Amino acid sequence: MGFISTDLIIDILDILVVSYLLYRLFILMKGTRAVHMFIGLIILFVLSVAAQWINLIALNWIISSLKTVWVIAFVIIFQPELRRALASIGQHSFLRRYFRVEETGIIPEIIKACTHLTEKGLGALIVLEKDMGLKNYVETGTKIDAKVGAELLETIFTPPSPLHDGAVIIQNDRVVAAGCILPLTQDQRLSATLGTRHRAALGLSEETDAIIIVVSEETRTIAYAQGGKLKRKIDTKTLRNDLLKNFGLGTEETVPSPASAT
Repeated sequence: MGFISTDLIIDILDILVVSYLLYRLFILMKGTRAVHMFIGLIILFVLSVAAQWINLIALNWIISSLKTVWVIAFVIIFQPELRRALASIGQHSFLRRYFRVEETGIIPEIIKACTHLTEKGLGALIVLEKDMGLKNYVETGTKIDAKVGAELLETIFTPPSPLHDGAVIIQNDRVVAAGCILPLTQDQRLSATLGTRHRAALGLSEETDAIIIVVSEETRTIAYAQGGKLKRKIDTKTLRNDLLKNFGLGTEETVPSPASAT
């Protein structure tokens, strides 16, 4: 068996890494409008390689002249997907060992508020910040800077409060802002029966690592979005367990139930 050169190994590794990155980018864009643009860019790239290989001078000159424009267009077109890709890297289990969220004691208050809001038939949109900052979205609302409490959340989302239609953003154990505007999802596969709150929750989860809780006033059910996925019609026990798991706070027994928090 012949000796395998170091250059060959590096070339193979290079191809594998690029292939994996392209595959992950395609997975992130799958089901969105950006996937068609991505395929179009791949076709243009193949044409560029073919033009150089066959020596099509005119076509090669046109494509070469557009190389700088391609880079700018790629960043602009795929901005949400690139943000999601970078966020997913930061959420890798290996890195999360060194960025563990400390217990804040806000989960019982959130569960209690969601329970009361569903009983009253009131809607709510609650955002829990994780590793990625949400300053841009905080600035769209009214700054509050108050300790998280069930009564405060219920008051905000009870009409005719001027802030009840927007989102509440929580950082650590503080409600930093209310009435915030969130980006709507561009997912065309989403059910037409879902309202603005669900679409806003899913939209923010596509761009950040935040957890967004939705209380529906129409169905009196709870849902939450994370990582571009929406989990609907869950009970408070499931919500509590998922929050505990996401913030690394142990098991359900470590956090008191809503009843004991009263």
